[in-house]
Amino acid sequence: MNTQTPVIQINNLHKAYGALEVLKGVSITAERGHVISLIGSSGSGKSTLLRCCNLLEDSQQGEVIFKGEPVAWKGTGHGRRPADAKQVLRIRTNLSMVFQQFNLWAHMSILQNVMEAPLTVLGRDRAEVEKSARAYLDKVGIGDKCDVYPAQLSGGQQQRAAIARALCMEPEALLFDEPTSALDPELEQEVVKVIKDLAAEGRTMMIVTHDMKLAADVSDTVVFLHQGLIEEQGAPEAVFGAPKSERLRGFLSATQPS
Repeated sequence: MNTQTPVIQINNLHKAYGALEVLKGVSITAERGHVISLIGSSGSGKSTLLRCCNLLEDSQQGEVIFKGEPVAWKGTGHGRRPADAKQVLRIRTNLSMVFQQFNLWAHMSILQNVMEAPLTVLGRDRAEVEKSARAYLDKVGIGDKCDVYPAQLSGGQQQRAAIARALCMEPEALLFDEPTSALDPELEQEVVKVIKDLAAEGRTMMIVTHDMKLAADVSDTVVFLHQGLIEEQGAPEAVFGAPKSERLRGFLSATQPS
């Protein structure tokens, strides 16, 4: 495969819930090894964009292209759906998503949680998956928690387990939807460290975040969404250091600690 082919390309994406238009023609490209942070006010379309990327949401117009392969659609408008279920599964398993709420299985140990999808979705060998799962739990700093259950962990530890679970799928890219917003500040830093380490490894990531310092520290590109459109985008030093748009300046001043 041509390594220059972007992992994710979104072209002119439109998404509405009934009459409410959430995305109004958004285009975004995630190159291999790049980190894109999506920032903006609540309701600006950030999480919806991420979910459309991963085909958890159907869009009404526009293209979603994974590693040069466009998603096949059938129908139009609100009736538009992906045409090929196998393609959807292939793309979704290659774009591992980490949610705000950790979504761990309460009845499974942490190790079982991390192993479940590679075993059941990918059909990989159990011994290989267990070795990989233990290595990823070590990587996120909770290798000693393999045999405990989610309820026995702090929020920060649960989110790190969710990241290990995403990594165990060996995805082409990681999608983070507000990965730290459900955490207390001291637990948030545990997760931020893991995300920074992943960025330093050169992993392809798209991150929806309210944490401007995280976005500034890890991103190649920061995208500011406003009312379903990209208002401004660029390198972190430009977006945070010299914002051009009045809306972005207002947003950044509102997010500064008082």
